[in-house]
Amino acid sequence: MEVMETEAKWYVLHTFTNYENIAKENLKLVIENFNLHDRIFDIVIPMQDVIEEKKGKKVIVQKKILPSYIFIKMIYGDDIWHAITRTRGVTGFAGPKGRPLPLSEDEIRQMHLEDIKCADVKVGDAIEITNGQLSGCTGTILSVNEENETCKVQVEAFGRDTEVELTFTDFKKL
Repeated sequence: MEVMETEAKWYVLHTFTNYENIAKENLKLVIENFNLHDRIFDIVIPMQDVIEEKKGKKVIVQKKILPSYIFIKMIYGDDIWHAITRTRGVTGFAGPKGRPLPLSEDEIRQMHLEDIKCADVKVGDAIEITNGQLSGCTGTILSVNEENETCKVQVEAFGRDTEVELTFTDFKKL
């Protein structure tokens, strides 16, 4: 990862209905035409695998998590705003009055845009769960598995201590 990319933040773009792929391809052309490789680093249409039944068989299909939205990792500036908002398929940035607001680390983690690792955790550290049914609960790390990027965590749930396994992207260190 280059030094410039570490300054980049994730933003949300709104698109016309069912234009997510067209907007993404057109944004790639904008990056090429305006030589924005050092300002725009990634464009993501968040997808998830869903099991559907087709012709009596269960198949896994990919569905858009947020239809009409795409995510863009870039170093924002007013000069780049015009190039992006004038791109075919893009209706504008999601934010107050069409001005972009960068996503927080929690939002990036929840959308699975990047693996934000909690590599500096150790046994005994306090954490807050950010994903899943126990989201918002706090706990204590019992063990860390760096290879699988998971931790065993003790949380108080339903009035008693419960041990759960979490991935590094499911919690943040307190």
